[in-house]
Amino acid sequence: MVKLRAHMIVSGRVQGVGFRFSTKQKSKEYGVYGWVKNLPDQTVEIDVEGENEQLYQFIDAIKAGPSPVAKVDNVELSVTDQLNNYRSFKMNH
Repeated sequence: MVKLRAHMIVSGRVQGVGFRFSTKQKSKEYGVYGWVKNLPDQTVEIDVEGENEQLYQFIDAIKAGPSPVAKVDNVELSVTDQLNNYRSFKMNH
């Protein structure tokens, strides 16, 4: 089973709408680990890793907007096989 790591910068209406909380819920749903945090420029940064199929399902869920009030306009995505071996998913500030 191939594990990959994805780094995302998500822009749109993604702060103050439960985006980080919903992202954490999606991480549990897809069994991926890492972290999510708000950035000063009103975007959200996500660094996450997991098995190939689950990771891409998670990415698709983020692109669709994990929270009903969120509106994702763009996702800058990079994927690598260099892992940080996360063991949980954290919401950072």
